[in-house]
Amino acid sequence: MRKKQKRILSKPLWVGIVIVGVVLFVTAIGGTAYALHIEENDGFCASCHTEPETTFVQQSQTQPPGTLAAFHAQTERFTARCIDCHSGGGTFGRVDGLMQGQADLLAYWSGHYRDPAVTTAPLQDDSCLKCHQDIFARRDFNNHFHALLPRWQQGDPNAKGCVDCHTAHTTTADAQAFLTRNTVTAVCNDCHGKLGR
Repeated sequence: MRKKQKRILSKPLWVGIVIVGVVLFVTAIGGTAYALHIEENDGFCASCHTEPETTFVQQSQTQPPGTLAAFHAQTERFTARCIDCHSGGGTFGRVDGLMQGQADLLAYWSGHYRDPAVTTAPLQDDSCLKCHQDIFARRDFNNHFHALLPRWQQGDPNAKGCVDCHTAHTTTADAQAFLTRNTVTAVCNDCHGKLGR
């Protein structure tokens, strides 16, 4: 009776598997680093997300800034790029943005992409709070709308967020901090109706 022999891969085969694994790992790391680099270029974003994003990129270069996004792009304190706002807070927010970009790229390659390639992920408050985390600190009457926003959001699943008042790409905003009076008044009335006067 013959003993069962264990099949062991030959040394050259193991070396080949290790080399392929290292190449795949380096490619994944390099590809991710390259994606992180090119998504910091607003023109790259606008090359696929054509309209209205191409217009938004052009607006970001006009003087004086006519939109909140243009103001952020031109202000030394912020110098925000598309990806700075269109990805969530923290590491996972950036990863989420990369995953959306990867899905968009695969859709493009397969020929099943949206045209125009509009951004489908709505901005959440954590995108704004990456830079404006101190907004809740002042708790006086002139800032009560910011200070009470978390309380409203805890009690109401339909509560508003930052972008409901601060519309980034609207050119019809009133002079005060790129806000549109009618929009803000509606949000104020909604909050006061839910939390009381």
